[in-house]
Amino acid sequence: MSKQKLELTWIGKDKQPVLEPRILIEDPEKSYGDKSAENMLIFGDNLLALKALE
Repeated sequence: MSKQKLELTWIGKDKQPVLEPRILIEDPEKSYGDKSAENMLIFGDNLLALKALE
């Protein structure tokens, strides 16, 4: 009995996006909570945010 392999596919899956370096800038108007904590909530494209944190 052979095992089936499931895979996610979408248009352009094989194309790697070109990512430019990004700098995260804090918006003090939207900041809240303990300033000494190391937690962040980042709004935007997930891939760009992760690459900026890299």
